[in-house]
Amino acid sequence: MKQKPPDSGFTLIEMIVTVALVAIIASVATPFVKLHERREKERELKQALREIRTAIDAYKQAGDEGRIARSLDSTGYPVSLDELVTGVVDQRDPKGKKIYFLRRVPRDPMNPALSGSAQDSWGKRSYSSEAGASQDGTDVYDVSSLSDRRGTNGIPYREW
Repeated sequence: MKQKPPDSGFTLIEMIVTVALVAIIASVATPFVKLHERREKERELKQALREIRTAIDAYKQAGDEGRIARSLDSTGYPVSLDELVTGVVDQRDPKGKKIYFLRRVPRDPMNPALSGSAQDSWGKRSYSSEAGASQDGTDVYDVSSLSDRRGTNGIPYREW
């Protein structure tokens, strides 16, 4: 007589335990994924701020060296962030070539507004405004995020 092979497969209890374990693992992993995404956006913010601020400083230095035409009452900072992209005529170049400081203005990764230009996604501080109460003006001395949220380090993004 042949013996009947044992039934193969999972029992209902085994399936419920497996599904419960997967759910527990997923609920533990979700906060880590969200934290990773937030830190990645913060890294993008730091990089964008560094890129824009470096370009503003290079523009100011070029003006101080006499490579950019400016009036006597000018601060030497760009009028807008777009000027860093469109470039300015190099006064020392006999052919009148332009000096470019940015390829493009990066968008503020913490600003949820997708409409509008990348330049409008940033808060701008004029040279004549106080550090604590930055205001837009006739030039762009510094940029900051417009987000009201705080970073993982506890410092508001506006103050980075």
